[in-house]
Amino acid sequence: MEGVLIHADTVRSATLRHEVPLAIIDPFTYLELDGRRVAVISVLESDRVAEVAPDIEIIDPYELGMDELIARGLRWDESEVELALRLCQKFAVSKVVVPADTGVAVADRLRAEGIEVVLDEPEFIRRRRVKNELEIAGVRRAQAAATAAMGVAAELLRDSYDRDGVLYHRGDILTAERLRDAMRTRAAELGAPMPGDVIVGAGAAGASGHEPGFGPLPAGIPIVIDIWPQDEASTCWADMTRTFVAGSPPAEDVVEMHRLAFDALERVKAAARPGVTGQELHGIACDVFEAAGHPTQRTKAEGETLRDGFFHSLGHGVGLEVHEYPALGRSGNEPLVPGDVVAVEPGTYRHGYGGVRLEDLLLITADGCEVLADFPYDLTP
Repeated sequence: MEGVLIHADTVRSATLRHEVPLAIIDPFTYLELDGRRVAVISVLESDRVAEVAPDIEIIDPYELGMDELIARGLRWDESEVELALRLCQKFAVSKVVVPADTGVAVADRLRAEGIEVVLDEPEFIRRRRVKNELEIAGVRRAQAAATAAMGVAAELLRDSYDRDGVLYHRGDILTAERLRDAMRTRAAELGAPMPGDVIVGAGAAGASGHEPGFGPLPAGIPIVIDIWPQDEASTCWADMTRTFVAGSPPAEDVVEMHRLAFDALERVKAAARPGVTGQELHGIACDVFEAAGHPTQRTKAEGETLRDGFFHSLGHGVGLEVHEYPALGRSGNEPLVPGDVVAVEPGTYRHGYGGVRLEDLLLITADGCEVLADFPYDLTP
């Protein structure tokens, strides 16, 4: 009999968390076969699993001989491997399909006992791309926290003023760290904390990719704010970017960068629907920047490292991981499907100077997309 096997914990494995929507810190074995879902779960977690996934048949480790494994002196991690084998043997499984991050110890042990182990990462990517109701609700909560946190940033910048080219707020220098901390506090209050390296990149820092940004924020210079809160209840993420200029009017070239990024974003949102590939959406954004004379990944020479223009992909999937499939770039060959959640983040930059990026989350629906973000795009906060 052939089955699907995942051996992991649900804290580090988004693949298993998708099947068992609970935070379980210890690894366990999950098996699907012939329409059945089975898991080896200790009594510490069994009631919780039964509550959120009542269709999963729970097998206690002691039913598979845990007492004997302990008596043999096996370490707990060795026992977990043996339990995975015994679960397969209990159901006469001769072949299992597993995700690519399956541990070598599990794969080697199963193969040693004649069980065929086949890595099929695309199968697990396919499963996770279609978000279930719990995950969509979690993404919405994370996005609500992102919107509120971005509002905190906009308010601080709006109330700031220019003193010798530096932003001040109520008599004190406004720093990237202060703005970041204020956003993180607000998101955490809403149950969706953010990592400490979310981006507040001013000037050149905003044109260097994932540079978090630090120190005093300049007046009249674009500040790229890119944040990704994680909903605590579901562990699902959001991803959102806006670019602001505060204290002094933006330069004309920055205004033009912003116009291009907004145009690209709007065109992509209008085209996003089932059946369209990430590569096609990336091409729509590239069309906008290339028509204005900005380089893109599509126009660069083979092997060239691009640092100016639209130098990155259009975006990525978002869910139980902040960066997941589908890809929205030159390698995005998979058509979008209803249930995909994608971050669309066009931008253009000049290395050493600065740039503009805008990013929204889209939920792909049966006939188009729903924009999950609800926040203005203005350069002026």
